[in-house]
Amino acid sequence: MSKIKVLVVDDSAVIRQVMTEIIKGDSVLELDAAVVDPIFAMKRMELNWPDVIVLDVEMPRMDGITFLKKVMAEHPTPVVMCSTLTATGTETALEAMAAGAIDIITKPKMGAKAHLLEENKRIINVIKSAAKARNLDKLKTVFKTSNKVPAPIAKKFTADAVLDKATSAMTQTTESIVAIGTSTGGTQALEVVLTALPKVCPGIVVVQHMPEKFTAAFASRLNGICDVEVREAKNNDRVLPGVVLIAPGGKHMTLKRSGALYLVEVKDGPLVNRHRPSVDVLFRSVAKFAGKNALGIIMTGMGDDGARGMLEMREVGSKTLGQNEATCIVYGMPKEAYKLGAVDEEIDLDEIAKRIVKSYR
Repeated sequence: MSKIKVLVVDDSAVIRQVMTEIIKGDSVLELDAAVVDPIFAMKRMELNWPDVIVLDVEMPRMDGITFLKKVMAEHPTPVVMCSTLTATGTETALEAMAAGAIDIITKPKMGAKAHLLEENKRIINVIKSAAKARNLDKLKTVFKTSNKVPAPIAKKFTADAVLDKATSAMTQTTESIVAIGTSTGGTQALEVVLTALPKVCPGIVVVQHMPEKFTAAFASRLNGICDVEVREAKNNDRVLPGVVLIAPGGKHMTLKRSGALYLVEVKDGPLVNRHRPSVDVLFRSVAKFAGKNALGIIMTGMGDDGARGMLEMREVGSKTLGQNEATCIVYGMPKEAYKLGAVDEEIDLDEIAKRIVKSYR
């Protein structure tokens, strides 16, 4: 297996030392260099371009956001930000995601060394996942975010831990809805899709793997640039035409029905496929309560969350689409769904909005 070359850019000698130790401790990762700021990084990159860049935000001579934008404009490369996620830091982290960062590693202001060493396995997984990103130069760099959730638990729960499987298929009515599931690279892909939608379109429910405190800001940002209304879902929100409800980070979101109305339920529960929110949980609920009235869409992301839920949707008569490999940042979740026979058709990212509009009745 070829090594993944990692460039660390951080003005803290302690952080550089810790990241060097973590990277050198893994057989697949290789430290390209650990430098103090982007100016040194650019000189290093002239000699040897890394596979992944781990980048701080606040640094001398050039800040990380400016450097990130320069990298994405000149030579798109997977970048993982190593940043604090405090009240003010969250805004900075969101700015980094908007500039093209693949993921975020939490770096607390106090006790950073001990924290990062404790999180070494997750950090290694973040870097390896980032290295698998593709098509960075083919898609408009609009907005990307973390797909990280709390550290994996020993047992991998399925959607059974949150919701029973449907025993019968919902009959077709005149009210259609769309359910979307995505992870790594998904925030970028979601923006491409949602900004292309007109105000007149079906109600949409979305699970994007994202930590707490990010989804509200993410939804607010999308709401400001989309014709449709986009907001973080709250318990018992109605699913209405022209409205996009995004599952809050750290909570599962399910669809339910009250008479002729579709509502969402936001609730706690165990990690499903090591995620909360989980795409499988949302898709199962859509299969159960919408059936033939639903369109399911699975987009770019690592792992297999959503594959089994999408198969359940297809089995009860829902239409299902998968983002194709050519336009995925990470062709993981759509691939697993396709392998299970859960996908009616795989299509380009820029075709998804058209299919959503076409599905409206």
